[in-house]
Amino acid sequence: MAGHSKWSQIKRAKGAADSARSKLFGKIGRYLAVASKKSKGNVNSPELRAAIEKAKKENMPKDTIERAIKKGASAESATMENLTYEAYGAGGAAILIEVLTDNRNKAAQEIKHILSKNGTGLGAKGSAMWAFEKTEVGSYEPSIMTTLSKEDSSSLIALMEELENNDEVQEVFTNAELQE
Repeated sequence: MAGHSKWSQIKRAKGAADSARSKLFGKIGRYLAVASKKSKGNVNSPELRAAIEKAKKENMPKDTIERAIKKGASAESATMENLTYEAYGAGGAAILIEVLTDNRNKAAQEIKHILSKNGTGLGAKGSAMWAFEKTEVGSYEPSIMTTLSKEDSSSLIALMEELENNDEVQEVFTNAELQE
């Protein structure tokens, strides 16, 4: 009965959960550092306050939040950039990809690679933005919805999951009505 112990099953499940949580905390930590740099460490600024609320919502430990804020407010912190890439996915669905990176060229190449692997590519600036409206919070809501077939929907979901697994990708938005 090798490999059938309860501990090995728990260890495997816990390892997967911890890995996903670590990846999420890394993304939120970068977001906190950028917001902290913009506000020069002022926790009363709206952007940093929103970032802290997002971190608390995801149950990020208080000391990790404070460490990310201090890292962003320090003078030797790397300059992070917020970039938005536009693309079209399966069935003509518009996709917006928000990236937070310290290396613009590396991020662009990684996004291009993921998109080309899934049979699409980057669009020109403004090519997909027309299908979205920016909300007060800073996220994007689709202004025009696209209906997809079941197979187009599943390939778009796979593309979005692969994009979200990239460490530098913060958010992925689409105007498609996804069918599962």
